[in-house]
Amino acid sequence: MTDAALGRLAPRDGHPTMKAVVTMGNGGYEQLIYCDVARPVPGPEDVLVQVRAAGVNNTEINTRLGWYSASVRQSTADAAKTEEVAPTQKADGGWNAATPFPFIQGTDCCGIVVEVGTAANRHLLGQRVLVRACMRPDGFSSPENIWMASDFDGAFAQFVRVPASEVFPVVCGWSDAELATIPCAYGTAENMIHRAGVTKGTRVLVAGASGGVGSAAVQLAKRRGAYVIGITTPAKMDDVRAAGADHVIDRGVDPLVALGNVPVDVVVDNVAGAGFGAMLKALRRGGRYVSSGAIGGPVVELDMRVFYLRDLTLIGCTGWDEPVFPSLITYIEQGEIRPLLARTYPLEQIAEAQQEFLKKSHVGNFVLIPPQA
Repeated sequence: MTDAALGRLAPRDGHPTMKAVVTMGNGGYEQLIYCDVARPVPGPEDVLVQVRAAGVNNTEINTRLGWYSASVRQSTADAAKTEEVAPTQKADGGWNAATPFPFIQGTDCCGIVVEVGTAANRHLLGQRVLVRACMRPDGFSSPENIWMASDFDGAFAQFVRVPASEVFPVVCGWSDAELATIPCAYGTAENMIHRAGVTKGTRVLVAGASGGVGSAAVQLAKRRGAYVIGITTPAKMDDVRAAGADHVIDRGVDPLVALGNVPVDVVVDNVAGAGFGAMLKALRRGGRYVSSGAIGGPVVELDMRVFYLRDLTLIGCTGWDEPVFPSLITYIEQGEIRPLLARTYPLEQIAEAQQEFLKKSHVGNFVLIPPQA
């Protein structure tokens, strides 16, 4: 890999380097390059985190594929196959228009603070932290948000630079890999549960309940005292029950029929695709449908009569609300949730990890382990 191709990430004479996976552009696995790059230097209000473990998520795959482009109408899995055959560069393929290629992905980060900027809190130095990947630069009263590993370099590296305000010390007996399952999946799930107003006794239907976000939503809704119904394949039903679901139904069956025509209060759905209409019909009058993804396909058919005649509320979730991430730290430290770690891989095996991830034969999350400096 030439310095010219790496651009701003290229090693500089006399400056420390690190191992990282650099995503060079939209396309297949050939865009993931494991190489030496310049080690980031923290600014005055930043910290430098030595990455101990970094989770694998749909969002990294979607960003590499350019799946967020309006031109893409396929599921994540189908888009991955297309890009392997005929990769295309997409000006609107990222969360906020163009993705800043080449750059370092990795939304989930557990690590140790090894440097602090001149204006940062020095008490952070040496602490094990989780990074809040969703950042609200204009404050929580504004919907504007930026994401580590979508808008700037992330954690698929030995070190990552982040604002000091976005690292949260965590004290628990979990391993680094277990902690790295939390930020994106559990932050996203907690944000949906929070926005949908889930409380004790709420009937919650979770689509894709064996996935990273789905299994997190099962746990987090159950933690609030909800009655949780998970949708998954027959092979994963026991795992979803073990995560806390009160009832589990086969994803191949109409959910309302499977529930004996007893509707639910809230649907948590990051699958979408062809099953979207059935999810809406499973809601009671005045129910809430909440989503932050669409791995089954982004383009859905909406019967407006179901929507307005039942007084339904559709809630889109990307930017995390202020209490979400601090609450997760508390849940971890108080033993109120548990990690669902499916498997770890060395960082350089990222392509194998993402290929296995897309098979969806696992429960929970995959985690990458970078070389320890």
